[in-house]
Amino acid sequence: MTVFIIILSILLWLAAFAALFRRQLYAPALGYFGLLVLSFARQNGYPLLPVSDSMLWGWLAITVVVMMAVVLQPVSVRADNRGMGYMAGGAITGLAVGLLGFTFSADIGMLYAIMIVAVAAGVFLGFLLYSRTPRGAVFAPSKGMFFRYLLAKGFPTAITVMQIGVALVLAIALNKFVTR
Repeated sequence: MTVFIIILSILLWLAAFAALFRRQLYAPALGYFGLLVLSFARQNGYPLLPVSDSMLWGWLAITVVVMMAVVLQPVSVRADNRGMGYMAGGAITGLAVGLLGFTFSADIGMLYAIMIVAVAAGVFLGFLLYSRTPRGAVFAPSKGMFFRYLLAKGFPTAITVMQIGVALVLAIALNKFVTR
């Protein structure tokens, strides 16, 4: 059953990542459901990863806020997906860099913070890179639309990738500290 739950979580996260490019409204919810499903995984009667109730409630609140922010956007912004590849690529790159935080600290709170800041920076830098391309020139920081579009599209992207990052931080921390 544990293997089924892990595979289901991974499929939900893949669907969340794909939804970033099609229906961005559903991406944070699918990412949250991936984390929620993973919290049910057990091994010998104990949780596979220590996903606590407070973590689930906190991420649920963040997911609801992000989904409401997406719903409140104009339809033209919701339907637009310009620069999403750059932002998603930046988020994944930021996640990879954030997971390197284990080389700096063993404190789990610090590891979460490093991962979150790195993902947010990755989304920002990815969109900044897109704004320097010919197609993204309309979003140049001097044009005034840069931060509005970044928040409209980058916030759901960052939250979706951060939810995946929570499970990865827990898995790496558990592996690092159990094998010592």
